[in-house]
Amino acid sequence: MIPIHCPHPFFPEDQTTPIPGYPLSKLAHEVGSTPFYLYSRAQLSDRVRRLRQFLPKAVALHFAVKANPMPALVQHLAAEVDGFDVASGGELRVALDTPMTREHISFAGPGKTRDELLMALAAGIILNVESEWELQQIHQLGQQYGYRPRVSLRVNPDFEIRGSGMRMGGGAKPFGIDSEKIPTIVRALDASTLTFCGFHIFSGSQSLNAEALIEAQKKSLELALWLAHQCQCTIPFLNLGGGFGIPYFPGEQPLDSQRVCEALAHALPAFQAAQPQTRLNIELGRHLVGEAGYYVCRVLDRKISRGQTFLITDGGLHHHLSASGNFGQVIRKNYPVRLISQIATKETETVTIVGPLCTPLDILADKMTLPRAQVGDLVVVLQSGAYGKTASPSAFLGHPPAQELLI
Repeated sequence: MIPIHCPHPFFPEDQTTPIPGYPLSKLAHEVGSTPFYLYSRAQLSDRVRRLRQFLPKAVALHFAVKANPMPALVQHLAAEVDGFDVASGGELRVALDTPMTREHISFAGPGKTRDELLMALAAGIILNVESEWELQQIHQLGQQYGYRPRVSLRVNPDFEIRGSGMRMGGGAKPFGIDSEKIPTIVRALDASTLTFCGFHIFSGSQSLNAEALIEAQKKSLELALWLAHQCQCTIPFLNLGGGFGIPYFPGEQPLDSQRVCEALAHALPAFQAAQPQTRLNIELGRHLVGEAGYYVCRVLDRKISRGQTFLITDGGLHHHLSASGNFGQVIRKNYPVRLISQIATKETETVTIVGPLCTPLDILADKMTLPRAQVGDLVVVLQSGAYGKTASPSAFLGHPPAQELLI
């Protein structure tokens, strides 16, 4: 049977640790226990550096904190990117605890609470408004407490990124304000009590299709120009969203981000001629952090049931829901996995790796060919830097939480 895995540029098959110079067995002792998440500073910085080689100079690079809000990781990226985009009061607190300039922090998401709106107003960040009711609340709170809101309207466009993992725009959506309603809202804004900062257009995420992303960015620029014309306004800021994905599963190829960035550079002059004062940014999360993270757990038991070998580990869906296939997958597929053996062996076996939870959903790898494992060996799930720990039901069945380490 052919091993089921995705190639990983920083963790070749013949390595015993994802980060050269840091043996996983030593890191497990340093953390204190398994399971844990491991993130690499060098890989985070390298991804940003590679992207900036092709991203137009006129386009700022923002990090979507929701992809990984680990405070130390966000602190590291504060020196690498141009801004942060948050989706909750908790993420806002993490962002405000970094050197990032508050002018370059924005807050998006439907259903912001009154306390979250007040936090954002007091901090002076940009609020990406998701509804007319939310805009009214922001205006009233600003008047009541003497804050001048900085608002950007999140636009629900009439298109989406073709083939994206999650579709955030097009059709009826809880996100943003339908594009046809925007001109009326902008014309009614009271410039004496708030600052209009522009538009946020986010149409999808986790796309590996360069053509689809190029099309979405082109349509976003065209939509922004149409809105500016209809509203008779200039656009101070334009957030073009993101959508850049990473490969997880067999047969998937990395996104050609160079092609996407070069197409954006080609499309910008026409937009800049009409809106020369606009500051543009793209907002990336998974693409920046996903491949720089690893989930590490330990084999507790190996058993054979009716001819099938199971490796039972101390990790599972309570720490890594995405890898279990229960976070958006319709048909379950395996994340790439490495086995770090205590004893070197060339013998392989086909195994199913499961966690300790009392549910058949707790699967980390199903019928995967790996080196023969022993109790005590380490299992490493790659592509785990985004939507890992914080997107998982950590309280389920009362097992200890996974630790996190940034090196």
